[in-house]
Amino acid sequence: MITMNSWKSILFTVAVSGLLFGSCSKGERSSSTGWKYNDAKWGGFEKLDYEGQATGPNLVLVQGGTFAMGMTEQDVAMEWNAIPRRVTVSSFYMDETEVSNIDYREYLFWLTNTFGESYPEVYSNALPDTLVWRDELSFNEPFVETYFRHPAYDNYPVVGVNWIQANNYCQWRTDRVNEMILIERGILNPNPEQRDEDNFNTEAYLAGQYEGSVRKNLEDVRTGGERKVRFEDGIMLPAYRLPTEAEWEYAALALIGNQATENEELITDRRLYPWNENTVRFQKRNKYQGEMLANFKRGSGDYMGMSGKLNDQAHIPADVRSFMPNDFGLYNMAGNVSEWTMDVYRALTPESLRDVDNHDLNPFRGNKFMTKVKDENNVPVEKDSLGRLQYRMVEDDEVATRENYKRGDVLNYMDGDKESAATYEFGKSTLVSDKARVIKGGSWSDRAYYLSPGARRFKDEDKADRSLGFRCAMTRTGGPEGNEDSAGNKFKVKKNKVKRRYK
Repeated sequence: MITMNSWKSILFTVAVSGLLFGSCSKGERSSSTGWKYNDAKWGGFEKLDYEGQATGPNLVLVQGGTFAMGMTEQDVAMEWNAIPRRVTVSSFYMDETEVSNIDYREYLFWLTNTFGESYPEVYSNALPDTLVWRDELSFNEPFVETYFRHPAYDNYPVVGVNWIQANNYCQWRTDRVNEMILIERGILNPNPEQRDEDNFNTEAYLAGQYEGSVRKNLEDVRTGGERKVRFEDGIMLPAYRLPTEAEWEYAALALIGNQATENEELITDRRLYPWNENTVRFQKRNKYQGEMLANFKRGSGDYMGMSGKLNDQAHIPADVRSFMPNDFGLYNMAGNVSEWTMDVYRALTPESLRDVDNHDLNPFRGNKFMTKVKDENNVPVEKDSLGRLQYRMVEDDEVATRENYKRGDVLNYMDGDKESAATYEFGKSTLVSDKARVIKGGSWSDRAYYLSPGARRFKDEDKADRSLGFRCAMTRTGGPEGNEDSAGNKFKVKKNKVKRRYK
């Protein structure tokens, strides 16, 4: 029997094998010079029949657009830290589920095999903090040993992972997916015996600093021989990463489900939650009426209801595919676990800053502009001991003459820097610092208030929690609507039909 995950794997392989790459007709000519493409006699400049970005494992396309970002619930805490403002988010991909325990254990398994002998600290630094389950006045000790490693919790969201660890997981996942793409295309052979710096890293491979077990490279049109894959081939996918706060909130609301018609620029209703009802129970008159739409804490001391009628069937996090997905096909964008985003937290949003019009496309706080470390020949220096290219922050004097940015580190831009009135004396007048990262979405231990996509909180990037997990995102390259399917139809997000939410 072929499962849904098996079908997705098959479709991903087909996309990688046939969708991404192929030379255009040999007789096609440049519209600017008249020279022929893909012809050695005319210099061998290549033009590809690139048909679009394949959808990586577990990802779904979130078609971008404009929306009112910010609080949709009453601001009962009077924090004023989510003032509504209109922004636009570019199309991107997002994991349909939170990263699960078995996903993260696969990552640890690879780290052990690759770095365990020479660099055991790489594995130990990646371990989740299972002690987050401890509580002075609760008997949660069994979860310390069982929640992460017992197979009963394989498909439950990983918790106890801090922001830094989550980012490292994203980098590792990028390399494993791109390595598999090259294997599926017959360019590399599988090589589970990678050790230390001799492991596949996407950037190191593209920079010519990783060879691997080559099966057959691409044809070099210019020379008639072979060549390695280049960035310009569009074969490998962009990096997996954490979503920005704006992306996460936009994806959670999924207002595409309230579009009046497919061809009309009109949203009929706003949303308090990732669903249309203004309550947390299913309202329509059918067998699902009255059932919970998310895993959260209903009231003081009530995590799952009473015996014989459990209201959400989960006293802690639930399976990552529990409950009904939203209209983008994303599971648990409210409840289950809160999730890390890329953003540095500030109470003031760009709406409160001057020059707001410059920050309403893909708003994000957290940029530290980096550049590769290069030698005197402008070539990246040798990769580090873990097989990764080396980076450094852009120096301020390197961008002094630019108009679009003036500093390399802009985490505290206009809110904590020398040009702003605000200062942050961490531990004295505030708990906010440049290490504070935005977390979104209510968790299994939160009240319904935090299920609103506009609600926002923060935690230091080196801290973890039993109610906090993450999911990955990926930038969409090219057009915002997605690729054409085999029948020539443009991708369209389909509204999810109501289906049984529990296993």
